[in-house]
Amino acid sequence: MTLEDIKTIAVIGAGTMGQGIAQLCAQSGFQTVLYDINGTVLEKAKTTTEKSLATLVEKGKLTAEQQTQIWERLTFTTDVLQVVAQVVIEAVIERLDVKHSILNEIADQNPATTILASNTSSLPITRIAAKVEKPERVVGLHFFNPATIMKLVEVISGAATAPEVTQLMKELAVKLGKTPVVAQDAPGFIVNRVARHFYVESLKLLEEGVASYEGIDRLMQASGFKMGPFQLMDLIGVDTNFSVTSAMFEAFHYDPKFRPSRWQQQKVDAGHHGRKTGKGFYDYPAIK
Repeated sequence: MTLEDIKTIAVIGAGTMGQGIAQLCAQSGFQTVLYDINGTVLEKAKTTTEKSLATLVEKGKLTAEQQTQIWERLTFTTDVLQVVAQVVIEAVIERLDVKHSILNEIADQNPATTILASNTSSLPITRIAAKVEKPERVVGLHFFNPATIMKLVEVISGAATAPEVTQLMKELAVKLGKTPVVAQDAPGFIVNRVARHFYVESLKLLEEGVASYEGIDRLMQASGFKMGPFQLMDLIGVDTNFSVTSAMFEAFHYDPKFRPSRWQQQKVDAGHHGRKTGKGFYDYPAIK
């Protein structure tokens, strides 16, 4: 398969990342299918996409005609049988059993040439591919939030990933307007491994009473960061961030430097997942 052969991209999971990736693919000229088993989540993704495209028109970054064309390239569905494409990108919960289940289901109804990409930010691609038919076509394609804006994409090769699949995903990332970086299959890949302590150490400061989360955020912003760690966790999803930290803690054989925070665990248990739930470390009443 070549880049020119890719006409349709399917995205599995209509959460924050899945919605953003689907919008990005449609904006880049691909027929795009966004699938989620949860109709409510899918409707929210549809509304978010509508608002996002409208905002781009208001800012003069898209014409009304382009907005219409992009919208026509998008399909929102709860019917898994519609997930047929040359490239499938899963952006579901960070659980191996869930990823194995959905990828095998998708593999069964697609040609053997269909590339199965994972947006995982912490789980080894080798482990994801191990229980999927034709593991050589399984690859990591890790976008960053918001997917329509952030330029970096990590392309991760598992032990079985075919070199030509990795190369094709690099080319696809460029077509999507991104800057691809190839990473080997190590816990957290590159960015999450380096950035994990931005969150972990900030949470330790909070646990130890050194400073408030508002104070830590203000200090980091004053140091040149666009967002502080707690603002960023709310944007990413406190639950998602906690899940990644927990996975890396396990992957590094419980190295204390990756220990998840009890404060963050409490937020997750309370359902305070950040912007998407209307409450995280900060309150977002308009989003509830």
